[in-house]
Amino acid sequence: MQLNRAHLGRVAFISMVFFLIAVLANPDTTNSADLNLPPIVPPVEDTVLFPYPARRIISELRLGIAAHSLSGEESGSVNFNGEILFGKFFQADNPVVDVLIPRLHIGGSLNTAGHTSFIYTGLTWDYTITEALFIEASFGGAIHNNDKDKVASSNHDLLGCSPLFRESAAIGYRFSNRWLLMAMVEHMSNAGLCRGNRGQTNAGMKIGYNF
Repeated sequence: MQLNRAHLGRVAFISMVFFLIAVLANPDTTNSADLNLPPIVPPVEDTVLFPYPARRIISELRLGIAAHSLSGEESGSVNFNGEILFGKFFQADNPVVDVLIPRLHIGGSLNTAGHTSFIYTGLTWDYTITEALFIEASFGGAIHNNDKDKVASSNHDLLGCSPLFRESAAIGYRFSNRWLLMAMVEHMSNAGLCRGNRGQTNAGMKIGYNF
């Protein structure tokens, strides 16, 4: 009886060796599901799923030109504008929720005729309509060099005080992952919080470079 058990053990061992050799020689005869192993997932490349990655400190640089003070006392001159946009505070997997997450912006406009120049900051929201076309809105504040003691009749817009609220809206077109062109309009006013609230509206074009 002991001899029979030893013989069976040798047979089982030899059979197992042949089985393993057959499996290694023909790997397609089995798969991870047969062995109850997790499937092998190929590595995922570090692709950019959103046009403005949150991990980047600075996401975009813009330069532009605008008609100054449309229908205002300071109309007839132009502003040169520069703006930096930073990466999103964080990003959401849901694209609808991600639209609500803003980017911080800092910029300034220099008037070529010595009228109101200003620096500004705030938050920017954008929405992609197609792969190339997008719209944008922003809200924040601006500090200007307009002499608040001067009135509108002295060829100055009566802005009342500083800082002011600043809002903007734009429509843009992305030529590539790097370059874009946009048409924008911006407005500054004190929302009636100061005496005199003529406000100021500028409109123009900007070219942007996305990092």
